[in-house]
Amino acid sequence: MHVSLLLLAKPVLHGYFRSSCSWRVRIAFALKGIEYDQVPVNLIKDGGQQLSDQYKKLNPMQQVPSVEIDGITISQSLAVIQYIDETRPGPALLPADPKKRAQVRMISDVIASGIQPLQNLHVLQKIGAEKVQWAQHFIERGFQALEPILKQTAGKYCVGDEISMADICLVPQVYNAERFKVDVEQYPTIKRLNQTLLEIQAFKVTNPSCQPDTPADLR
Repeated sequence: MHVSLLLLAKPVLHGYFRSSCSWRVRIAFALKGIEYDQVPVNLIKDGGQQLSDQYKKLNPMQQVPSVEIDGITISQSLAVIQYIDETRPGPALLPADPKKRAQVRMISDVIASGIQPLQNLHVLQKIGAEKVQWAQHFIERGFQALEPILKQTAGKYCVGDEISMADICLVPQVYNAERFKVDVEQYPTIKRLNQTLLEIQAFKVTNPSCQPDTPADLR
């Protein structure tokens, strides 16, 4: 297919309504004004549809999200966000200033590498009965680090006064914290930023409560 036709094709997001990594990608698409199609991958049904042989061909890690875009498949949310930021017009998701860009990447990695993987579904299934306490411990440990970082970097948003990849990572992680009954009141900067971001349309329309695969009782 000609390159120009590839760029005209809608990206396809294979994800799960409550996956925080999938939500990050939905937010980035919304902020950029990119239309895309969604293919739900139910992480619970049939023992986990991400574990099927068919999905493994798309994403050997058998995780969500996976995004088919411009003739390639990208399977890590931060890689997807940075790719669309580099290839699509619209508001920049990483600052031009190298120091601010490093801060955005630092905050994003604290969440995407230091908090979320320790409380994702695959890990919690292995933990068993103690899964809630496990998730609370690692989210609180991460937030105890994130709060002082954000006190130094934040303006209206996580880094200064422009929405960035850091904000895209923060909101889904706070959602997870609240699911696992973490007291977010302990983290006033995180709480303030989250409340501000949830008022923005791109964060509202991508919320897990209103996705094509959201169960009726969670809408």
